[in-house]
Amino acid sequence: MPLTDSPHDELTDYRPDSNPPQDFDAFWERSLAAARGCGGAVKVERVTDLHLLRTVEVDDVRFPGWNGEPVAAWLLRPRDAEGPLPVVVTYIGYSGGRGLPTDNLLWSAAGYAQLVVDSRGQGHDTPDSTEGHGTQWAEGFMTRGVDSPEHYYYRRLMTDCVRAVDAVADLPGLDTRRVIVAGGSQGGGLALAVAGLAPDSVAAVLSDVPFLCQFRRAAEISGEGPYQELAKYLRWHSRQHVDRTFATLSYFDGVHFAQRATAPALFSVGLMDPICPPSTVYAAFNHYAGEDRTMTVWPFADHGGGYGSNPAVQLAWLRERGLGVPA
Repeated sequence: MPLTDSPHDELTDYRPDSNPPQDFDAFWERSLAAARGCGGAVKVERVTDLHLLRTVEVDDVRFPGWNGEPVAAWLLRPRDAEGPLPVVVTYIGYSGGRGLPTDNLLWSAAGYAQLVVDSRGQGHDTPDSTEGHGTQWAEGFMTRGVDSPEHYYYRRLMTDCVRAVDAVADLPGLDTRRVIVAGGSQGGGLALAVAGLAPDSVAAVLSDVPFLCQFRRAAEISGEGPYQELAKYLRWHSRQHVDRTFATLSYFDGVHFAQRATAPALFSVGLMDPICPPSTVYAAFNHYAGEDRTMTVWPFADHGGGYGSNPAVQLAWLRERGLGVPA
């Protein structure tokens, strides 16, 4: 697979102009306040025995998200661990959900608690009603409600993701001072969004090959994946729709969230990634407001980034910042 973007020495300096909407902050303050105002309790059910696990405790969690609607999550932690534990709040890649607890054992094996957050409509346990949320023009989620920021799908999903961090305070045995937001692809973009929307609640960010960054460039040059849903939609619509679509997407761009995020951040990029062009990852990285930011470069990697090599990099990086778990 060939390089999919500019040479690496050009990418490291790639910092495109960033012009968020004038009401960007007000829009998100209003969105989060509305969700929090709906109230609702965090519900927890111990389900370890259903999954036949001996070293990990598993809780089935439901927390209030967008419009107070229940969002599913798994809470995993080492059995008999003495808390409060640092917690890795994990967001999922495009078209996936929280899966099964047995899909998510790495962080508990390393001594952390992990909250694995379902993606509404994409996973099986958190539905997304399109009623009152505008029109969907193409398959997938990228154009669902793209006629306006108020209707757009990612307004609801990103709100859910912030509310997951809110829910940590209501889950026993977790350390609210050591909340790490993490994910790959869509999950990496969602982690950036939460870091920018709730900077005082996030201790560190692990954003791997992040999606949802610099939408227009991504739609123009990506060769595969969900950005093609935007290209397909715009192929059949007028110039007016093009401008309106990217005006909507500007409220959800990881570059704009990165400008508001201050926690230490570890990014990764695959230089042969055909789905999330490396320049769009560097656009967010080079605009990241926090002084402690690190990029892991996988020169011959596609959208899988570092694959199985990446967790060791993340664990070492967290330990260097005092966010490791004592042996």
